[in-house]
Amino acid sequence: MQIQITGRGMELTDAIKDYAEKKISGLEKFYSRIIRATVEVGVESHHHQKGDIFICECKLEIPGKDLFAKKTEDTLYKAIDKVRDYLESELKKHKAKTETKAKKDKQAVRESKEYSV
Repeated sequence: MQIQITGRGMELTDAIKDYAEKKISGLEKFYSRIIRATVEVGVESHHHQKGDIFICECKLEIPGKDLFAKKTEDTLYKAIDKVRDYLESELKKHKAKTETKAKKDKQAVRESKEYSV
């Protein structure tokens, strides 16, 4: 899987880059056919009364469709963790859906061969 990490409105440090890459690359154990991950981290706005609001967006390109997640939090690391957790659940759903469809397709082919004359 290729991982591209960019920063918006802030300096992208090595620590942030490594943390995001480690978290997103861990998604491969749930679905091994991920083609590319595009991650964008940054500060949503500098005008909040409660301080900075950090944002993390991630787009996963997988065969058949793309998955997208966007989360905001008071710390950047929390935002990255929430995006990862959300994408983990979405990948599990997608994998279960594709496996179920594949089983039905195999069963339909098997049944058509059994009863053909």
